[in-house]
Amino acid sequence: FHFQQLHTLEKDLVSACDLLGVGAEYARVVGSEYTRALFLLSKGMLLLMERKLQEVHPLLTLCGQIVENWQGNPIQKESLRVFFLVLQVTHYLDAGQVKSVKPCLKQLQQCIQTISTLHDDEILPSNPADLFHWLPKEHMCVLVYLVTVMHSMQAGYLEKAQKYTDKALMQLEKLKMLDCSPILSSFQVILLEHIIMCRLVTGHKATALQEISQVCQLCQQSPRLFSNHAAQLHTLLGLYCISVNCMDNAEAQFTTALRLTTHQELWAFIVTNLASVYIREGNRHQELYSLLERINPDHNFPVSSHCLRAAAFYIRGLFSFFQGRYNEAKRFLRETLKMSNAEDLNRLTACSLVLLGHIFYVLGNHRESNNMVVPAMQLASKIPDMSVQLWSSALLRDLNKACGNAIDAHEAAQMHQNFSQQLLQDHIEACSLPEHNLITWTDGPPPVQFQAQNGPTTSLASLL
Repeated sequence: FHFQQLHTLEKDLVSACDLLGVGAEYARVVGSEYTRALFLLSKGMLLLMERKLQEVHPLLTLCGQIVENWQGNPIQKESLRVFFLVLQVTHYLDAGQVKSVKPCLKQLQQCIQTISTLHDDEILPSNPADLFHWLPKEHMCVLVYLVTVMHSMQAGYLEKAQKYTDKALMQLEKLKMLDCSPILSSFQVILLEHIIMCRLVTGHKATALQEISQVCQLCQQSPRLFSNHAAQLHTLLGLYCISVNCMDNAEAQFTTALRLTTHQELWAFIVTNLASVYIREGNRHQELYSLLERINPDHNFPVSSHCLRAAAFYIRGLFSFFQGRYNEAKRFLRETLKMSNAEDLNRLTACSLVLLGHIFYVLGNHRESNNMVVPAMQLASKIPDMSVQLWSSALLRDLNKACGNAIDAHEAAQMHQNFSQQLLQDHIEACSLPEHNLITWTDGPPPVQFQAQNGPTTSLASLL
């Protein structure tokens, strides 16, 4: 295990996998199925990191059989099941299969509840090879909270994501008082990365910016943590820049993130968002065409993620809409809807519905437009997605006005005004924070201090 860890730290995953295979075979020879399962699950984790999915499937199937058949200490058995289920859940989430993962996630949550009821008696197995532990029980609890947050964020249950993030961070604070294990800081950073994305969607940019600063501080304390999360940090800053309409800074942040990442899914996510920046800017056609070709959902899409492929169809639809190619836009958006409905990707569904509603409105088909915008608004309120609510309320106002429904038009106008005011206040607050200067950081370690802003420096026109 120690040699494998060294190889993993040095990014030599092939040697690490080979060593874990040797360890698994040794454990089988000495009759320790428990330790054999630990070696094989660790190998499965590295294969997932390497995206060797064809090797992962048979390995996880074998692990599942070993775990279920092993009769031993209840806590050790349940901890093996947690390891196995965490790998399954993260495998589904990496593939963007938010609906398909639900049975596994439910099993995992039940499993951690079972572990929390078992007494931590001193484990003295008869076979010395069974003395390994995977993770302490308390760390496993945080890990299960973490994968639940990942699922909630991808599915668009953002209030649920917030609830589990709060629980996990509270547990982490308690653990860090007694334990300086580096894995706790990694858990904390990953939790913050996910909740920051949620905040940007729900219209809490100022809070998101302060949490980005918190991630910077954690990364300052650990060069390894920064090296592992630098690309994600610049990606989050890019998303923040989009939310406050600083498109040049967003482009710089995403370009920096692309330079720093070797992770295919993150690369596709960044390229998709960078394409949205170029679409908004309206004058970057050459760069945009080049990007769209690299994430073509109809042909050789670079990653296996269902969610990212659906998002690529949406970006194509958005571009076609801005170019006035409405029939082409409708084809792309219907493809997004089909994919997002299949896996309960609520945010993509809401975005596609409101954009389709906008297209039908432009084409003068008010009835069909209304059929799209009303469910978009309902879904956006449930998430809640502030930008889609703002967009939907503006469309409902214009639709009702065009149809002569004065009362409904007034109600929608009032909603739009309320959303505009909330977003405007949050925009001003975020841009006034000293941390707003982070948007200019594109090189080296995160800056230690931030100078105060005199006031918002970005255009508010896109919000109103």
